[in-house]
Amino acid sequence: MARVAVQLTNFTAGELSPRLDGRNDLAKYSSGCKTLQNMVIYPHGSAARRPGTTFVREVKDSTKKTRLIPFEFSTTQTYILEFGNQYIRFYKDSGIILSGASPYEISTTYLEADLPNIKYAQSADVMYICHPSYPIYKLSRTGHTAWTLDQVVETNGPFLDHNITTTTLNSSSTTVGASATLTLSSTTGINNNQGWLTTDVGRLVHMKDGHYKITARTSSTVATGTCIRSPSSSAATTDFALGSWSGTTGYPSCVSFYEQRLVFAGNTNQPQTLWFSKSGDYENFDDNYHGTVADDDAITYTIASNQVNAIRFLSATRSLIVGTVGGEFSVSGGGTDDPVTPTNILIKKQSNHGCANVDAIPVGNVTLFLQRAKRKIRELAYNFDVDGYVAPDMTILAEHISESGINSMSYQQEPNQIIWCVREDGKLIGLTYQREQQVVAWHQHIFGGAFNSGIAVCESIATIPTNDKEYQTWVIVKRTINGVTRSEEHTSELQSRFGISYAVFCLKKK
Repeated sequence: MARVAVQLTNFTAGELSPRLDGRNDLAKYSSGCKTLQNMVIYPHGSAARRPGTTFVREVKDSTKKTRLIPFEFSTTQTYILEFGNQYIRFYKDSGIILSGASPYEISTTYLEADLPNIKYAQSADVMYICHPSYPIYKLSRTGHTAWTLDQVVETNGPFLDHNITTTTLNSSSTTVGASATLTLSSTTGINNNQGWLTTDVGRLVHMKDGHYKITARTSSTVATGTCIRSPSSSAATTDFALGSWSGTTGYPSCVSFYEQRLVFAGNTNQPQTLWFSKSGDYENFDDNYHGTVADDDAITYTIASNQVNAIRFLSATRSLIVGTVGGEFSVSGGGTDDPVTPTNILIKKQSNHGCANVDAIPVGNVTLFLQRAKRKIRELAYNFDVDGYVAPDMTILAEHISESGINSMSYQQEPNQIIWCVREDGKLIGLTYQREQQVVAWHQHIFGGAFNSGIAVCESIATIPTNDKEYQTWVIVKRTINGVTRSEEHTSELQSRFGISYAVFCLKKK
């Protein structure tokens, strides 16, 4: 019998799991390979050596972990931010920004342990930054060496449900800007019947049609506050409410922009709640409690479910996708094209996979998110056949490649669509992703050098566009050099293949 040679024409399935060694009946079998290391897959089917990278500099303190976050001010002005232990440094055009002869940096309150849980959303030259243990901050840029990090000053909510007990609140002053004594008749219904707490300092208090901000706590029933909006009278009343965000209740853990609203989600006491700002007024959360609710008023919505589904990410695509530890939800205005308003907001559960505490990546009309156990990346996309969202597993043919878990992701859109992922063990893996061409190909990447007795370790990754034709992927790689641990930043180099010049972004190598 004649021997037949199987024709292998492409690598669009990428590296395949060892569990598929005998599955030559699969359509993807003939377009995959056993090992794909330091190679990238092109959507056309070919495989090529991964581009090299350029050493930029060592991070400020190699003994501590750092994190890279992208900042895109315009199509021509993009930055990489180095978040470290209580500082931020700034990079542009493949180098660090200097002030005089020293790296330009600003101070922050975020410690090394806080960095993985930072979430952010950017609009033009302002980035809103969230962490469940800290007030909301906004990072503003007015020049290469002119950055400020300011706490967002809430003046109009949001607030918890209004008081339903017999406890009353009275104020000693209704003059805007004046200091006032806020006195409770009892502690019933206040902070689990504990009354005022020291962690309430900085918290808003709604009284009748006015607002106060607590500046000091004297006792469980007496606090001092500044009048922000004058109430109709200072007389004792049961008509009051406490602010949703504080050191007592926790601060939002997620943030996104959606339909001209700034959306926050999930603090410690309300892990399933979303807060939408007024339309077009990002820092105003006035829900018009004492008036007639309008379509552009702020919205507070708590997801009802049979279990505590803490919100892990927000992703704005054709609708607002809300990822929780127990499932994925979509937010809409009821109709197909209706905007979200306080009277028509509709939140529906779409799947039950659950999400890890890592920001999802919107790609076109789909959202790629990391499942709760951090070993699977799922593609949440609307399916007209089922009239809802489905979330197939993107690692089903290469489950071994993410077995150690993934802790961060970044999306490189040009010249090839690649999802870069940092594994818990420090290895970098990539997913060439082009759904319309049926290309879902995984590949692994190892950096030169060593860390202790193993390979060099990748700590963080971020991608920025540098102009209309190219993107750069930045990484922090940790190595042992002459017996000393060093964490270094690298970015991609310009390369030319087939006569076409482009930037291929990847990792970093000294």
